[in-house]
Amino acid sequence: MTDAARDALRAFVAERDWGQFHTPENLAKSISIEAAELLELFQWNSEADYQRLRDELADVLTYCVLLADKIDADPQQLVLDKLEQTRAKYPAEKSRGRSEKYDQL
Repeated sequence: MTDAARDALRAFVAERDWGQFHTPENLAKSISIEAAELLELFQWNSEADYQRLRDELADVLTYCVLLADKIDADPQQLVLDKLEQTRAKYPAEKSRGRSEKYDQL
């Protein structure tokens, strides 16, 4: 997420005085709710309306960015740090083309 997007989200929230509701717990709940709405697009078939898919994904990402901001974390750094952890769990030479969990590779 770019600084511009994060700053725009901060301004949007501030203009509405919604920060008071943005506890980590509430933001985590909102991520889950929006993720369920994203999944609902695929409830009865594997094809989803592309614009609705983009909109729901944007909602999920928005709440993720707001939660990261609330805990003073950089979303990009969170992803990079987690990628390093996951890379150690799933070495390419053992996991390429396989879907097993790391403890079963």
